[in-house]
Amino acid sequence: MEHHVLRPVHSPPTSSAHQLTGPASGSYVADFFHGVTTRTNSWPPGRRDLHWHLIPDAATVRTHLSGPYSSIIHRPGLGPVAPQWAHVTVLHSGPVEEFLPGEVEAVTERVRRCLVSMPPIELTFDRPSVGGVAVECAGRPGAAARRLWEVTAAATAAVVGDRFPLIPAQFYPHLSLAYGTGGAVADRREMKALLSDRPGEPLTMRFDQLSRVEQWHDMRSIRWSNRLDLPLAG
Repeated sequence: MEHHVLRPVHSPPTSSAHQLTGPASGSYVADFFHGVTTRTNSWPPGRRDLHWHLIPDAATVRTHLSGPYSSIIHRPGLGPVAPQWAHVTVLHSGPVEEFLPGEVEAVTERVRRCLVSMPPIELTFDRPSVGGVAVECAGRPGAAARRLWEVTAAATAAVVGDRFPLIPAQFYPHLSLAYGTGGAVADRREMKALLSDRPGEPLTMRFDQLSRVEQWHDMRSIRWSNRLDLPLAG
């Protein structure tokens, strides 16, 4: 396997425009999509960017996450993630249209060669937590999934150099159940109280492939197309 020096690009702190105003603004879920469209390396609505994902079984997500926590994620100010669009982002790469001819294929081939020796991974997702811009389930252990970030980031850097930032610059596995959408606001304190009364256990899922997708958003939800699955074959 080839080794390359990665140069992560850190996103700047969220702008003041992203923060909800008022004395209790930190108590509400802020607009996730406003953040990704106004950061330095912006991702505007409708633009297809290349992503690498671990994609869980939709039926499992529906049964154990989306369904049981429906009253938490279906609230004003949130865009719930439909089970078929649930994902663990490994790497958000550059705009598809900005890759030169043959570059996506070259990156994919480098990733494919590395995955041959990597076994499937298991991630245990904790009960949902209410973050600043999303409701998400943290995954653990992070080391195996982080290795996938290293592989995809190194393959991308080897082919395209530093034309695209590495997003995230510091990886931790998580699965989002809803994103903040602005407008009406979701009260984090109220949602945390509801979660404290909701039964539920951590969920372990096995991933035996890494998916390459072209992904876009419409300021409320995230979708993708043209998925290519590469097996974790070790």
